[in-house]
Formats: sequence, C-alpha cells, structure tokens
Amino acid sequence: MFTIDLLNGQAVPKKSRPGGIVVATITVAVPAVVAIAMLSCYLRNATAISIKRQAIAGYQAKISKLSEAVKIYKSLEQDKSLYINCLSEVKSSIVNHTQWSDILTTVVENLPDAVVLTKLDVTQQHVKKKIPKKDDPKQTVDISVPVKSLRINVAANPESKSDEAVRDFRNRLLYSQSLQQTLKSINVSQTSSTLGDQQVISYEIDCIFKPLF
Repeated sequence: MFTIDLLNGQAVPKKSRPGGIVVATITVAVPAVVAIAMLSCYLRNATAISIKRQAIAGYQAKISKLSEAVKIYKSLEQDKSLYINCLSEVKSSIVNHTQWSDILTTVVENLPDAVVLTKLDVTQQHVKKKIPKKDDPKQTVDISVPVKSLRINVAANPESKSDEAVRDFRNRLLYSQSLQQTLKSINVSQTSSTLGDQQVISYEIDCIFKPLF
C-alpha cells in the first residue's frame, strides 16, 4: 500500500508508541491518585475534628455543671466547719452553766415547815483534773474544771425540833431523784443568830455538785 503525502509530512500525525502511552497515563494518573488520597485524608480529619469538637463541647458542659457543684460543696464545707466551731464553743460554754430550775424546785418542795429560808447563793470554784489528750490518749493534760455549790441558809425557832428537820431535809436532797446523780456531798453547819428581834438557830447547808466532766 502506498501513501501519498501532498502536505510534505506536516499534517500526518505521528504514530503512537506503547511506551509513550504508558508515560502519559502515569503522568495523568499519579497526580489524580495523590489528590484523591489527600481529599480522603482531609475528609477523615475533618470528620474526626468534628467528633472531637462535639466531645469537647460535651465535656465542657459537664465541667461547667461540676464546677457549680464544686462551688456548692466548698460552700457547704465552710458552713459545716463554722457549725462545728459553734458547737464546740457551745459545748465548752455549757460546762460552765447549770440548769437550776429542777434543783430549786426540789429544794422548795422538800423544805421543812419547821425552818424559814433566809438565803440562796450559788458559788463556783475551779479544780484541776487530768484528762487524756485528744491526739494521744496515753498521755494526760491538766484542765480547770468548774465545781458549783448551792448554799442554802435557813433559820428555825430554838424551841422547835429543827435539828431533826434539817437532817431529814439534807437526806431528802441527797437522795432525791433529780439530784442524786449530780450531788457530790451536802455539808451542814449551825450557829445562833438573830432574825429581826428574835433569837434563832441558823443553818448553812452547802450542796456541792460533781464536776460536769
């Protein structure tokens, strides 16, 4: 077969060789594969970042709620510490005070008809007492403990049986249900004195109470 080239070879395309086709295909395919891989990596990263952002937002919401709870907790702990200190002060203050209502009621109810109440007086002394240390119970420390006394002064006619009446009064107080747990001892002394223009026998009855702790 004969080929006639009227254009002197200027318009006849060159024949393609297999090697050139392969090179051309590789030249086009490699950038496309790289672009697809980069796009896939970008999409995966974008998805992962979106998930992480959602997780972080959830954690931040939880932290916000927990931080409010922590503030409330710290406030409650401060209140608790304040109340404990107040209770400690109340406890230390209570030991310096005695409820006298039941005691005075018992005194009045048991007072003999043969005597007249002339005076009531409360005194307080402090004694040393050893107690275990809070942080080391094997060791002891000295503390000052209040000891209270109720002094009852009564008077009676010398001709009455006042000695027997006062002795009976002392025993009733010492073994009364309201006082026997708190009374340590009762001491009685008597003297002659005048009440107004009358000669009387005066009795001084000292009710000594046990330390409160």
